[in-house]
Amino acid sequence: MLTEPHPAAAELAERLRISPLMGQLLLNRNLKDVAECSAFLRPSLQSLHDPGLLPGMLAAAGRIAKAIRDRQRIIIYGDYDVDGITATAILWHAIRLLGGDVGYYIPHRIDEGYGLNSEAIAQIIAEGANLIVTVDCGITAVEPAKIARDRGVDLIITDHHQCHDGAPLPDCFAIVHPRLGEPAAYPNPHLCGAGVAFKLAWGIGQQVSGAVRVSQSFREFLIEATALAALGTIADVVPLVGENRVLAHFGLSGLPASKLVGIQALIASAGLTGQSLDSFHVGFLLAPRLNACGRMGHAALAVRMLTDAAEAEAHQTATYLETQNRARQALEREIFKQAMQQVEQDGIERDGKRAVVLAAEKWHAGVIGIVASRLVERLSRPALMISLNNGHGQGSGRSIPGFHLSRALASCSQFLEAHGGHEMAAGLKLATENLPRFRDAFYDYAMQNVTVEMMMPQLFLEAEAQIGQISEALVADMARLGPFGHGNRRPLLCVKGVEIAGEPRVVGKTGDHLQLTVGQGQLRMKCIAFGHAPMKDRLAAGTRVDLAVEPCVNEFNGRRSVELEVKDCKLFLATEVTENTENEK
Repeated sequence: MLTEPHPAAAELAERLRISPLMGQLLLNRNLKDVAECSAFLRPSLQSLHDPGLLPGMLAAAGRIAKAIRDRQRIIIYGDYDVDGITATAILWHAIRLLGGDVGYYIPHRIDEGYGLNSEAIAQIIAEGANLIVTVDCGITAVEPAKIARDRGVDLIITDHHQCHDGAPLPDCFAIVHPRLGEPAAYPNPHLCGAGVAFKLAWGIGQQVSGAVRVSQSFREFLIEATALAALGTIADVVPLVGENRVLAHFGLSGLPASKLVGIQALIASAGLTGQSLDSFHVGFLLAPRLNACGRMGHAALAVRMLTDAAEAEAHQTATYLETQNRARQALEREIFKQAMQQVEQDGIERDGKRAVVLAAEKWHAGVIGIVASRLVERLSRPALMISLNNGHGQGSGRSIPGFHLSRALASCSQFLEAHGGHEMAAGLKLATENLPRFRDAFYDYAMQNVTVEMMMPQLFLEAEAQIGQISEALVADMARLGPFGHGNRRPLLCVKGVEIAGEPRVVGKTGDHLQLTVGQGQLRMKCIAFGHAPMKDRLAAGTRVDLAVEPCVNEFNGRRSVELEVKDCKLFLATEVTENTENEK
């Protein structure tokens, strides 16, 4: 789908002193006036919302500040994914810096499952906790909250996951959640767990200093903590807009120079030392290593790496995470293969089902969420993967834009033991005997709420461009629209009617990619088309094509050149070629 040219693009570009093409890209993001565009192109930490606006924040921060002053034992109860790991680390460092007595507890993904559990709360209290603070979990933990209250220990819940309509909230000292309170009580309902923890840390700093302005040392810590917040924000696939984008922007800038030995060890294990980092590096290289710890073992190891581990231990842990990640990748490939066999056997595509629900005995519960993501990419419909074991199933799901997965599970809750999550990702537990009825109910809900259009992969082409407009300066300007991710897609351009110049070459270790040169008039530009090797025989020299491209800068042997990364290709029909040739004459 190609966006129509905006009539105000040239005027906006002139006022901002940027190219008309960039003016179009800004208008595509509903940024219309100069001040708004300037703020977007130059993110500022000053645009972060006041933490006191978060529902429950003032009470929570005040109680934690009191615990710090009184040297009460504070335990942070985290989650085992990247968002929970980084949220735990942010709050631990903040409380420690302010002089508090703080520890943490991370549940085991397989043995304990997601969220607070009553046994863990009882154990934490028995070991001397005076205050328990959750991060990235707890909004549905009614029973564990009751245990804490009955035993006289204050519980503060900080979370961002979906609050089920009509469901009771835990009875605890305070709940910090961006979606609670009056409508639009907090301007950003899409904070992740690490984002909420960052705001809580900021609020605690204000309470301890007794002023809106925190101490200089704590301000420096907050700037440093944006690196952890960026890891959680990008990994949890929350919309990269507003203050989420600001946190991601500054966090990505700060990651390479982070003072945390754990972050440096993590970066080194991924071979990224000394490089500028973007959302791709976090989402596909750093986050999977942190996640592998919780998926294949115990996430407490990753939390220790990001908190109080010495340098040698941090590097040892990062190396271990690398081996765990490779084992996870191998296991993921095998489960995905089995899942696709089930898809074929069950006739999901043939029968027109608008969702995927797959289950098998003893699939690894720590890996099935990633496989669900791959199924969504392959099949373009919501996917649930369920691991069955001893009469019970533990499931993880991923969704497509427009289908709220957490609400879908709530609609089938009569067949579930537990469920939770948000729009794009969620988890569930059920009795194996209820699987057939749950599957039917979920398929019925999907049939009513997933349209055919939602299942059709679409490329959003933001503007038509000529080869002559695509320069290194344009690539640099387009990068200012990032960080890119959910809610802030990477801009794609449409280059129409270019001619294949010379024979394309198959490249890559596995021969999956295609390298080609295209021409427009007298101009030539190199292209790389990842995964498009099968098209080689259709792209002979002289063939006319329309391309969906992402401009990029290639550096090789000290030379820099602008290239086009081809995302899709449309061949001209013979009639189109004839008509265009006549027009050119």
